[in-house]
Amino acid sequence: MGPGGQETPRHSVEDGPVLRRRTLLKAGAGLVPAIAGACDAPAAGEGDASAAHRPEEERDRSGTSDWRIRSKGPEAAVAAYADRVSVRPGEECGLYVSTTAPSFTVSAFRIGWYGGAGARLVWSSGRVRGRAQSGPRLVSDTRTIRAEWRRTMSLDTEGWPEGAYLLRLDTRDGHQRYVPLVLRSEQGEGRTVLMHAPATWQAYNRWGGYNLYEGASGSYEKRSLAVSYDRPYDRDGAEKFMVYERPAVVLAERLGIPLAYTTGNDVHRDPRVLRGAAAVISLGHDEYWTPRQRRHLTEARDAGTNVAFLGANTCYRRIRLEGNRVVCYKSSFKDDPCYTSRPAAVTAAFRQDPEPDPESSLTGVLYEGYPTDAPYVVHTAGHWLYEGTGVRRGDRFDHLVGVEYDRVTPESPHPGSIEITAHSPLVCNGRRSSSDSAYYTVPGGAGVFATGTMRWVEALTAKTPHAGRVHGMDARTRAFVTRTTENLLHAFAEGPAARHRPKPNPNVKEMYEKEDCGTPANC
Repeated sequence: MGPGGQETPRHSVEDGPVLRRRTLLKAGAGLVPAIAGACDAPAAGEGDASAAHRPEEERDRSGTSDWRIRSKGPEAAVAAYADRVSVRPGEECGLYVSTTAPSFTVSAFRIGWYGGAGARLVWSSGRVRGRAQSGPRLVSDTRTIRAEWRRTMSLDTEGWPEGAYLLRLDTRDGHQRYVPLVLRSEQGEGRTVLMHAPATWQAYNRWGGYNLYEGASGSYEKRSLAVSYDRPYDRDGAEKFMVYERPAVVLAERLGIPLAYTTGNDVHRDPRVLRGAAAVISLGHDEYWTPRQRRHLTEARDAGTNVAFLGANTCYRRIRLEGNRVVCYKSSFKDDPCYTSRPAAVTAAFRQDPEPDPESSLTGVLYEGYPTDAPYVVHTAGHWLYEGTGVRRGDRFDHLVGVEYDRVTPESPHPGSIEITAHSPLVCNGRRSSSDSAYYTVPGGAGVFATGTMRWVEALTAKTPHAGRVHGMDARTRAFVTRTTENLLHAFAEGPAARHRPKPNPNVKEMYEKEDCGTPANC
């Protein structure tokens, strides 16, 4: 396959007072001891009024372009992690920092439109004393890496609006790292819920030399069987969020539709944010799900909440959340302690034994392969999703399908009302197959759309000044994907799509009767 817990990990906290909001230092007013929290007042000019702001009210506020990382520096220059993947506005979380620099600052940037700036500075700290902390610790039975650092500071999020945040650490010697944090919404009624995927971020995180794909030697056999949130993310600290989620957040906020924010971990624990939601959006790489998360989202769909899957390989891996760990034995599932006692909790792929439940019954499409690179080919040009794009049947958008892809598979469970809107021939590992975008509805009125490609969200930044990996996609592709996504979000924000958009025209049988390969085994 392509390559958090809410519980607070048990850490040793340094002795000494923790600064609360009532005893804050002004930003830059001196060195804050490492034993204290460094929670300053909101950034100049913001005031406390932001506490009342809904995400859509952030759209036209002043932003800043100075939120990106300019210099990562050496790996040990600075790294950090929070003890929660999300908090409610006003809650505190701990920040654990290791740096070779004598001091650093922390800035909290809320990601959004902000007139095209892409972020707003909501809070910044004073200067915090830095120190290098211990190296990674390996828990041998599951080959789990933990940092087990001492808590550096406490963040008080009072006055921060709901949303997706990047905490940026800036060392005195000019190096920077991110720590992602979601300020989650408690209520999603009438709103489009953006569902972030920290379990997938962590599955691929190789900080300390191990993740769910490889061990320190690069061997799959020595990979972790469980990964911990009790460690920093590798690279810039937020790579999966930046590539597969941030562009969609910015677009959704630009549209001004009512929004709410959550994570897959939170949906697992408490589905209240889904109740009465207009839509739920699974972002660009959302591979690792618990059965409970899947059940909660399926129940929301059946109650009339629209669902969109903007990536591929979604809801593929069945996981357990145990404390601050993501457990996934993958192909070693017979070694999973639950194998004999709780087969429904075994962490194999959802489609695998001992209790197979292919993801296509929810997504409409089935993950098939990696890697590929192929044009996206429009099939149903008149579909309401493509309104205003000017496309015709057979139009192609180079490189938009990849690096992983999904397709409708007639032999796998899928809704009978499903319509393939794009059907893109490809070659994966020497075998011919295809990727499908597909749309279906359910009796409760909800519409469900899956793009069938992992590059959809990446395409939103193609040929822009700050584009990341866009795989050769051009401005024409960006315009097509942007307009289609706008159509999707506007329609889904209006409530159950089956009640105000044309019903799908089922075409799976017609499509695949013409294909040379009808099952994944032949493709």
